[in-house]
Amino acid sequence: MSDWLEATFTLHRPRALAALTRLFRDIDMAEEAFADACLKALTVWPKDGAPRDPLAWLLTTARNAGLDDLRKSQRRAAILSRHSEEFQPMPAETPDPDEMRDDVLRLLFICCHPELERRDQIAIALRVVLGLSVDEIASGFLIKPKTMEQRITRAKKKIASNPVAFETPSPAERGARLGEVSLMVYLMFNEGWSTSAGPKQIKLTLCEEAIRLARLLAALFPAMGEQAALLALLLFQHARRHARIDPGGKLVALDDQDRSLWDRANIAEATGLLQKAQRIGHHGVYIIQTAIAATHAHAASVDDTDWSSIESHYAALYALQPTPVVRLNQIAAQARLHGPHYALKAMEPLKQDLSAYRWFHAMRGGLLQETGDHRAAISAFETVIALGPTALERDAIAEKIAISQESLRSV
Repeated sequence: MSDWLEATFTLHRPRALAALTRLFRDIDMAEEAFADACLKALTVWPKDGAPRDPLAWLLTTARNAGLDDLRKSQRRAAILSRHSEEFQPMPAETPDPDEMRDDVLRLLFICCHPELERRDQIAIALRVVLGLSVDEIASGFLIKPKTMEQRITRAKKKIASNPVAFETPSPAERGARLGEVSLMVYLMFNEGWSTSAGPKQIKLTLCEEAIRLARLLAALFPAMGEQAALLALLLFQHARRHARIDPGGKLVALDDQDRSLWDRANIAEATGLLQKAQRIGHHGVYIIQTAIAATHAHAASVDDTDWSSIESHYAALYALQPTPVVRLNQIAAQARLHGPHYALKAMEPLKQDLSAYRWFHAMRGGLLQETGDHRAAISAFETVIALGPTALERDAIAEKIAISQESLRSV
């Protein structure tokens, strides 16, 4: 598949899936119809050229494909009968952007149905809204793909069997599910910022869609500090987008980024939102993460960064969210304060829990390089390669391996 086709499908998937789910009231049908439309586009667009409005074309084609399947299926005859008046040919016109954004948010609320466990809410949202593969989601959860596939299938069946699952949630229901939906938006941005796998490191369209949804949540819940903090966090991160990849196409670590390329407008807006969240009195995980991002954003250089403050923020975050990954980030800050030997010792208890987490091994390899243990560093970096990083990440790790190999040869 060409890059422009893949980028187009990725850009429009959340809104198309959301609209199709609203129409068919069936997540599987929506996914199948969208897949059919993409397959047809693979044949038609390279030959005839992309349509003026790809989203409208995909929606029209997907809706027609779904209707054809409904008409051929006795099993879904009741659905067709119930919505016969709605299922008229979709006009090839530009969909209302605000309506489509509302649809995506609505789909996220559906995925966060209270009858589902949180882990299943996350899994089905990543699969349906973001279009991640089962393997990618399983890797993020550190479980086997077959187990993840079973979870997603069960979650879909539970939603499909609930007669009110597809109704627009009431204000009270939206408030009850807000935490889960906020988490989905956060995960959507993270997947765009650093993709799970594949040739691309950043999917900016996914990041921008997450920021739009975060803005919508902040507008819907203006008195909620959590929403202001979430939007601020995404903007602080997004501000660094132009500095993450150098002109030669290489991934640039935070320490080495040209901070003059950071988007000061994003940083200023995020700073104002953080101050709003602090005035409201929000004390959740997003405001702590935002405080960490703000510390990085306002530092003139790596050497000017207040690592003691960052370590304290991670300690507070770990108290609220005691996960191995949060602890690993706290140790990364401690390495700046106490040195690599201290950090390597602190990482030992996490070795089993994070054995399949490639950034554990990448961080360990970097610390081992600092101590001069290049053989152990190479082994750690080779583990990162085996765990399937993105192409740019693999190139960066390969450079680190080469540095350690050269150091060994010079001994």
